[in-house]
Amino acid sequence: MLEFFLPHAVLKAKPNLESRIRTLERDWATVYDMFSGKDNSSFGWDEHRQMVVAEDAVWNSYIS
Repeated sequence: MLEFFLPHAVLKAKPNLESRIRTLERDWATVYDMFSGKDNSSFGWDEHRQMVVAEDAVWNSYIS
């Protein structure tokens, strides 16, 4: 389909999509661990900003 819209481009969609999927899976695993891991109940989700939120002390503990 990509070749139909961009016939002279040498773009390969499959490797780019596979790479993006691997990145999303890795990011999802990190966020899942924040919410379901041991002693990580202090993490929350800000629906308005669409991001993980926590106090500074919680972030420092998670990083170390």
